[in-house]
Amino acid sequence: MAHSFLLEPGRWIMQGSWLERDSMPISFKGMTLVVWNRDDWFSMATKLVFPGSDRSEISCQYKGRLHDGDRQYTFLLQHNILGQIEGEGWICPDTIVQRYWVLGDRERRSGFETLHQVSDDNYYLTSGILAGHFLTSTMEASLERQLI
Repeated sequence: MAHSFLLEPGRWIMQGSWLERDSMPISFKGMTLVVWNRDDWFSMATKLVFPGSDRSEISCQYKGRLHDGDRQYTFLLQHNILGQIEGEGWICPDTIVQRYWVLGDRERRSGFETLHQVSDDNYYLTSGILAGHFLTSTMEASLERQLI
């Protein structure tokens, strides 16, 4: 089964839970839009909202490039809370794994994401954000591709 998330243009809805240190999980809903151009560059926009919570929404704008003939990519990300981020990803047989780091951040924040492919139209996401060596938040979500 070839990956459909990230490697193909598409719109994905997600829902799941966000958990911060010493807090109860918060439900969220979101959407991700993936667009490709002809030079192996992709753009991705993600927005997460937290219904019934006072938590601010999260929005991200990615721009990345798949390396020729490789299963690795690099990306830049503008995050409305963390700021400017740089990262790398690996496309594995059953998962897409990426890690990132916040540029110029005094807290030395970084993070990771793993997207496990369940089917062509479904993935399961787990992620975490660290400050230095300490985990500060995690997220788990189901992603479902929407037919356009």
